[in-house]
Amino acid sequence: MFRFFSKRGRSQDRRKLSPRESERASLKHRSKHIVICKIILLDNTDLTIELPKKAVGKELLEQVFYTLDLIETDYFGLQFTDHNHVKHWLDATKRIKKQVKIGPPYTLSLRVKFYASEPSNLHEELTKYLMFLQLKQDILTGKLETAPDTQMAVELAAFVLQSELGDYEEEIHTPAFVSEFRFVPNQTEDFEVQALEAYKGKKGQNPAQAELNYMNKSKWLEQYGVDMHRVMGKDGQEYGLGLTPTGLLVYEGTQKIGLFFWPKMTRLDFKGKKLTLVVVEDDEDGKEKEHTFLFRLHNQKACKHLWKCAVEYHAFFRLQTAPQSRTQRQGFLRMGSRFRYSGKTEFQTAQLNRARR
Repeated sequence: MFRFFSKRGRSQDRRKLSPRESERASLKHRSKHIVICKIILLDNTDLTIELPKKAVGKELLEQVFYTLDLIETDYFGLQFTDHNHVKHWLDATKRIKKQVKIGPPYTLSLRVKFYASEPSNLHEELTKYLMFLQLKQDILTGKLETAPDTQMAVELAAFVLQSELGDYEEEIHTPAFVSEFRFVPNQTEDFEVQALEAYKGKKGQNPAQAELNYMNKSKWLEQYGVDMHRVMGKDGQEYGLGLTPTGLLVYEGTQKIGLFFWPKMTRLDFKGKKLTLVVVEDDEDGKEKEHTFLFRLHNQKACKHLWKCAVEYHAFFRLQTAPQSRTQRQGFLRMGSRFRYSGKTEFQTAQLNRARR
C-alpha cells in the first residue's frame, strides 16, 4: 500500500509538458528514424514531408514535385542555408542529412533554379505561375532590379493587379485599395497612382495572360535570370559574378564591366576559397591567347557553391544533353570531382514540350 501511494505521489510531482514541449519531444523521437523536411513554397505556404533516414535529395525533390503535380521540374530546385548563411541547392545524389545541417525539421525553399530563356516556350500553366511568383518576389526584394519610377516597373505592377483582381472596377479599385499591394522596394504613393492608371489598360486579360505578359516584360530586365555571387578580385575590390545562359557577367557595383562567354572558357576550377577562370580570346593579330582570372570568396563552401552553380548553368543552357557519366567531360568540370549536372537541359525540356503539343 505504501509503495502504491509513493508511486502515485511521484507521478503527480512529474511536471506536465506543454503542447510545444510535447511536440518537440515527439519530433526528436521520430527524427531518429525519418527525415522531417519543411518545404517553403513560392506562395509562402509550406508542406511537411517525411522520408526514410537515409533518403537522398532526389527522393525529396520527387515527392515535392509529385505533391504539386509539377511536370516541368528541371527549372526548379530546393534551396537551403548553412550555418555560414551560404545558400545551397539540394544535391539530388547525396543524403539529405549530409547536406542540410540545420534541423529537424530540415527547412528548404522551392525556388526557380533556371529562368526560362523564352517564357512563352513553357508548356504547363503551373510552371508559368511559379515562374511568375518567383519573378514577382525577386523584384519586390530587389534581387531583380527595376527602378520604381520607370515605366517598366509601372507596367509590371499593372500586370500583377490584372492577374490578382481581374478587370478594373472604378468603385472597388481605388488608390487606397491598390496601396495594400507591394510591388517594388521603397514603393511610393505616386508609383501606386501610376500603376492604377496602367492597370485600367489591361482589361480583358485573364490571369494566365497577365502573368505571361509579366514574364515576357521581365525578361528584358538586365539582370533577368542572372545568378549573382559576390567575389573579391586580385586588386582587393569586390565584384559581382553573374551566371547567365550565355556566360559569366562581371559587375563592379551596379556597372557591368565584362562578359565571358561559355564557349570561350577553357577552365573553371576552385581550390579552397579561390576560383580560377581561364578564358581564350583573340589578340590583335587574330591569334588565340589565354587569360587567367583569379577570384576569392569568403569561405570554401561559398567558392564550391559558385563553381557547382556554374557547372549546372553551363550544362542546362549550353549543352543539348547533360553528361551521363564522369568520363563525359562537360567542358570545365573539376578534375577528380564526382559532381555533375544530372537533370535535363533546356534543349531537352523544349523538345519534350513540343512533343506534348
